Amino acid sequence: MLENCRNARERWGGVSELIDRWLKARQDLLVHYCELSGESDFSQTEALKQKFAGLCEVLMDYVSTGHFGIYEQLISEAREYNDGGLELAAKVYPRIEKTTEVALNFNDQLDDRALSEQDTKALFEALSHLGQSLESRFEMEDFLIEHLHNAHRDKVSPA
Repeated sequence: MLENCRNARERWGGVSELIDRWLKARQDLLVHYCELSGESDFSQTEALKQKFAGLCEVLMDYVSTGHFGIYEQLISEAREYNDGGLELAAKVYPRIEKTTEVALNFNDQLDDRALSEQDTKALFEALSHLGQSLESRFEMEDFLIEHLHNAHRDKVSPA
């Protein structure tokens, strides 16, 4: 049993740090989002385009880290403990994927062309939809972290 505990610590001990870094990235994403959503002068199209580009960069990094890092670790942990986590993830993950589509579609709206004031207004409408989607995503991610990782914290914490 001690060996199993040691193996679990070795296997999952870094997951908390990975999640912490990812949650910090979420905070950075929210800062970019809030700075941009507070804008009201749509005539500054080039400056706004740069802000949208910065948001998209942080957004794509965050989404990618979730799909190709965090979720994989959480699923592996759920598989290891075999306590219903896989079933839970199977229900929640498709809903998270829908928010990923919203993020990807938002990112795709920003291309190399110059933006008109009308284009900028349309991006702000899409930004509002993105914000709603991100709020939902964060709730689902927090739920998965709580039920797939924090539920096992006592099994992976150093003795």
